[in-house]
Amino acid sequence: MTTFHLTPAVADAFPGTRIAVIGASGLRGREPWPDTTAALEELESQLADGAWQPADESGPRIESWHTAYRAFGTNPRRVRPSVDALGRRMAKKGTLPRINPAVDSYNAVSVRHGLPAGAFDLDRVTGDVGIRYADGSEEFTPLGEPGTVENPKPGEVVYTDGAGVLTRHWNHRDAHRTRVTEDSARVAFLMETLHADRDGDLLTAAAGELRRLLDAHAESTTVHYLSAARPHAVA
Repeated sequence: MTTFHLTPAVADAFPGTRIAVIGASGLRGREPWPDTTAALEELESQLADGAWQPADESGPRIESWHTAYRAFGTNPRRVRPSVDALGRRMAKKGTLPRINPAVDSYNAVSVRHGLPAGAFDLDRVTGDVGIRYADGSEEFTPLGEPGTVENPKPGEVVYTDGAGVLTRHWNHRDAHRTRVTEDSARVAFLMETLHADRDGDLLTAAAGELRRLLDAHAESTTVHYLSAARPHAVA
């Protein structure tokens, strides 16, 4: 099992943080996931009909992440939170990307609810995972760029394990090493809010929706929550 830890410094700076950790074991990523396909197609149909639009920076959920990014020194209009970038891409193109069933599942739930989401292949994670401020010495290899090494800036919020950085700018981009593929069997999915008082129920509903998409294609799933009051969770 892998323990996720929200460090006191980050919890103190962002006291409303609540993170859903959805664990899935025995995932079968090479079989059809019809419910995920239907969820993607429904969103795209609603967008085409004008019945729904992705959340953008004018809305409170995306705006809160822009404020957080600025607080740790990142310009959110140049380096956007994942859900902001995904929603903008969908609004422009009319579709969501198809990566693989597990990734497609969290993308659909993320953009539907306007909550950042990501995932790590736990068989590629080294030790436990912390959500903390970078000190500038860490190394990060971006998803899709296995030959690139970056150093997060001191004070940037990152997910880390014993071997390096797993995300940059909190939730802007995941690492190549722990990427989720069709062959990933043990995965931790993350969904996040900075305002549990306002969006806690929405986060719970979104985590339940993602879990239902995973359940049909996994041996077991779990959901736990990280917050300042409960800074540890296991996946």
